[in-house]
Amino acid sequence: MTGSSSQPPRGPHVYRTVFISDTHLGTRGCRAEFLADFLKTVTCENLFLVGDILDGWRLKRSWFWDHYHDKVLRRVLKLARHGTNVIYVPGNHDEMLRKYLALGIEVCGVKIQLEAEHLTADGKRLLITHGDQFDSVVRHARLLALLGDWAYEMALVVNRYFNMVRLKLGYPYWSLSAWLKLQVKEAVKAIDRFETALADDAKARGFDGVVCGHIHHAEMRMVNGVMYMNDGDWVESCTALVEHLDGRMELIDWVARNKLSMLAKPGARLNAAKSAAVREVAAQLSAVTRELDEASPVPAEL
Repeated sequence: MTGSSSQPPRGPHVYRTVFISDTHLGTRGCRAEFLADFLKTVTCENLFLVGDILDGWRLKRSWFWDHYHDKVLRRVLKLARHGTNVIYVPGNHDEMLRKYLALGIEVCGVKIQLEAEHLTADGKRLLITHGDQFDSVVRHARLLALLGDWAYEMALVVNRYFNMVRLKLGYPYWSLSAWLKLQVKEAVKAIDRFETALADDAKARGFDGVVCGHIHHAEMRMVNGVMYMNDGDWVESCTALVEHLDGRMELIDWVARNKLSMLAKPGARLNAAKSAAVREVAAQLSAVTRELDEASPVPAEL
């Protein structure tokens, strides 16, 4: 579906490109209220959704949707309708979208691609990929990955109560789960291996830099002669990577910039089936699924 040429109201922050990933919409851990505020304040030529935007792993267990989730979805669709080039690169949590890649289709104006390439205003070629293909646990031990996801979810619950105590004692918010991740020597080594593997792959393919997500660790640094940029997540860090109009890249820490409280509770649950935005996306996905089925008919039995 092709968006109209009219422009949405301009926000106070105008960027050439915005990169976000690991929002995990559909989970209580998603800070959708902060993400909705961020997206409302920006206009951009390009918006890259760098994987794990929807959390398909939770669909069969504890799918959560509130009006902030709905605001995020409606804002993304509005940007796409009003001329922003929106590209969705699925990750491991939204891998169900990868089955649509063969058609090279758009859903509500959002292009779905396995990976993407972006040329910055100052001429830098960037590889855009979620990064899970460089995670050996996700690739070769799915059960361990699922157990790790459960453990991470539990850590977020403990983290909330831990910070409630800190708040009563007069201390600021502090991410226990992020601290634990960086204190475990093997976890630190895994992050370093991940960053090096992506940078080396981008370099071998002739790119000047790589933008990824997956490990929920925002970072921007040179690795083996390549600019490695991880846009972080919207569960703990609430960060985004942006390209300014002159090509300069910057990591935005939305919580720190706006002095927000990470202890805010999620909004009341919303029946996602009643959301006009959800119905619009679901209808287009259903149409694409029918197209896939027609393109690949089941062979008759011999």
